[in-house]
Parts: sequence; structure tokens; C-alpha cells
Amino acid sequence: MTLDLTLILELAALGLCTGFLAGLLGIGGGMVLVPFLTWMLGQRGIPADLAVKMAIATSMATILFTSVSSVRAHHKKGAVRWDLVKGLAPGIVLGSLVASLGIFAVVKGSSLAIFFGGFVGFSATQMFLDKKPAPTRQMPGFAGQLGAGGLIGMLSGLVGAGGGFISVPIMTWCNVAIHNAVATSSALGFPIALANVTGYVISGLSLQELPPYTFGYLWLPALVVIACCSVFMAPVGAATAHKLPVKQLKRVFACMLYLLAAYMLYKGLAA
Repeated sequence: MTLDLTLILELAALGLCTGFLAGLLGIGGGMVLVPFLTWMLGQRGIPADLAVKMAIATSMATILFTSVSSVRAHHKKGAVRWDLVKGLAPGIVLGSLVASLGIFAVVKGSSLAIFFGGFVGFSATQMFLDKKPAPTRQMPGFAGQLGAGGLIGMLSGLVGAGGGFISVPIMTWCNVAIHNAVATSSALGFPIALANVTGYVISGLSLQELPPYTFGYLWLPALVVIACCSVFMAPVGAATAHKLPVKQLKRVFACMLYLLAAYMLYKGLAA
């Protein structure tokens, strides 16, 4: 697999679009990145089973960069609940390592593709309906937060997402204000990404069939180009969000997510 100008331009365009959508709609990039990276790797001769895993791992690694800029903005507004970050982070790290070192390494890429398709389809439905869980409870104690963090980390690691679609509903369901939940979720993205990326690298180092420019399951050219472009465009998307009818845009984007989910389900079933 050669590193040519066409590939760099494709990755740059993907990074710009992902960053803009993340800022505009408040979503993580994984739901967009994973299907497109899977397709791009497949077009360059990478077997479907390996392409899915590389796409998930690379998508997760970009969160290391995008979460930092997001957290800084939220922290300046005093919106991050650092007490919840401290409570959920240990479970997130444990769950992430179980997913990336254990489940991810042994489960076939086709199964991950099917799971990802189902996850994105569910997320698209939530976005389309613009559902907001009723805040009727309080966050649980240490044991409950450890378990919730483990669930967030594990599911995030299996689909290459930052966990916002899991952690935000959990927190709002437990009577955390929505803006605090979103800000806290952005802070949780970093430990989710760090623990999972560590696992992806360790579990992938022993593989012999990996293409050039990889580090474990990480596809380094995609990581560098997408991270640079998405960090640049995320503030533009956030500024645009205040000028456009975001609720209607979310429904249009949800329809696109259904197509991406269908593609990943097809890849998984075909394999």
C-alpha cells in the first residue's frame, strides 16, 4: 500500500468533514470515520477483516487529539463535572483494556462490522427522534460508577467511538444537566482513547500481515492527516451550529448514518 498524494487528499477531506460535523452536531468522529476508512483500506487491497479493525483503532486514536481541544473549551466554561470524571475513569480504563486487548483481538472483523452497524443504526434513531432521556435519578456511588465506566469503555473500544452516545444518556438519565453531561463526556474521551489505543497497539504488534505505515492496528498516515484536519475544522462547525437549525440537520445526518450502518452490516455479512 503506497502513500500517494491521492490518499493524503482523501484523508484530508475525510478529516475536514469529520471535524466540521463533530463541532456542528456534537458527535464523535467514529461513526463517520470507521465506514470510510474501512472502504479506503479495502480499495487498497487490505482484507476486509483486517480493514475493519484498523479503521476502528485509527478512529479511536484521533480522539486523543480532538478531545483535548474540546475539553479545554468546556473547562473554561466550568461545565466539566470532574468529580464524575474521577468516578467513571477507572471503570472506563478497565473496560477499554478488556475490549482492546481481549475481545478486539479475538473477535473477527466481520463480527465487529455487524456490531458497529447495529450501534450506528441505534444512534441514528436516537438522533433522528432527538430523544432526551428523562433526568429522574442521581449518579450511583463508586461501585455503580465503576460498572457504568466499564460499560462505556468496553462498548467504545469495540466500535472506535469516544463514548458520548453512551455516557451522555447515562449521565442525563441520572439527573446530570445536559450541558454538564456533554462537557464531561468530552473529558472522558481522553481516557477512553488512551486505554483503547494502548490495547490496539499491543494486540496488533504480533501480527505479520499488517501493511506498511502501521503501529499495531493503527494506520499512521490516516491518524496524522485526519487528526490535524479535524482539530482545525471542529471550531468552525461549532460556530456554524449557532447559525443553523441543528435539530433538522441532525435528522438529515441521521439518514446518512443509516446508509453508513447498512454499508458496515453489508461488509460484516459478506465477510
